[in-house]
Amino acid sequence: MPLAAILARFPHQARLFGVTLIELLLSLTIVGILAIVAVASYGFLREKQDIIQATTDIQTIEGLLERDFTTHNRYPDSLAEIPGAAALRDPWGNPYQYLNIATVKGKGKVRKDHNLVPLNTDYDLYSMGKDGRSVSPLTAKASRDDIVRANNGGFVGLASDY
Repeated sequence: MPLAAILARFPHQARLFGVTLIELLLSLTIVGILAIVAVASYGFLREKQDIIQATTDIQTIEGLLERDFTTHNRYPDSLAEIPGAAALRDPWGNPYQYLNIATVKGKGKVRKDHNLVPLNTDYDLYSMGKDGRSVSPLTAKASRDDIVRANNGGFVGLASDY
């Protein structure tokens, strides 16, 4: 039996065979909103994963520095003196920053908190964060996304959380 004959026999059901343009647009809108939410969530999770990776790397380098200290009774002048430490890069592709405070003349390059008090007394170790920029005080905008070691290793994390 042809479709036209079926539709003529049941005229009230003829509307059930198709999708209206409004229904199609509504479905596409819902799928688009779900895609935007999924992409935003993935970006947030990826950023959090990068921060965790940088924190773990800093703790690993810290362990290498402490082992070297017990061997030589001093901290090295640079990460290049520690096998494997100089080659490490943060999740954003930048080298980790290290400063032996005992060898610094003046305190200009030493990392400082919001009260301009040095974060550490032994050495500074940090990642410049996502933007790849950093300045000495943590309150500066360029330093808010840095991953820092503070309180002589008592804190390792995002500078804005310190």
